[in-house]
Amino acid sequence: MKGLLKAAVRDDDPVIVFEDTKLWPVKSDVPTDPDLVIPIGKADVKLVGKDVTIVAIGGAMRATLEAVKTLSAQGISVEVIDPRTIKPLDMETILTSVAKTRRLVIVENVHRIANIGSEIAAEVCEQAFDSLAKPVVRLSAPDVHVPFSPALEKLLYPNKEGIMAAVKSLL
Repeated sequence: MKGLLKAAVRDDDPVIVFEDTKLWPVKSDVPTDPDLVIPIGKADVKLVGKDVTIVAIGGAMRATLEAVKTLSAQGISVEVIDPRTIKPLDMETILTSVAKTRRLVIVENVHRIANIGSEIAAEVCEQAFDSLAKPVVRLSAPDVHVPFSPALEKLLYPNKEGIMAAVKSLL
């Protein structure tokens, strides 16, 4: 996040930053390099795999990595991509991965309609349909109001078990 924010500040074009509020309490090390800048428009391949590609967006990355750890122990090799930015969107990295794995799961913590996952699915279907062995699977929150209760809100978003089931459904 630090490197992307620095890139946003330095960019001459307007930039909008979206925060996943579920990440606010997360603690981790922050790079101290004052020159760290993450390029806008370049996805990050978090894990290299050969069986299924998962594109995890924002806060969905945590549940995805938990699921992939368990799937890996079961002998399932998953490639995980963090797009990091949505405009520009690094479709080249996603398409390259889908050409290799022939399967795609998109995971995000937003409503199912009119989200970036829909755009990624459409682009993959338009540009790499012949590469797909199975239909694209999208995991997101249902199109309902987000409940005020944290206990109920937690049930709304994709979780480790759902991600694992989605990956296995494509194999």
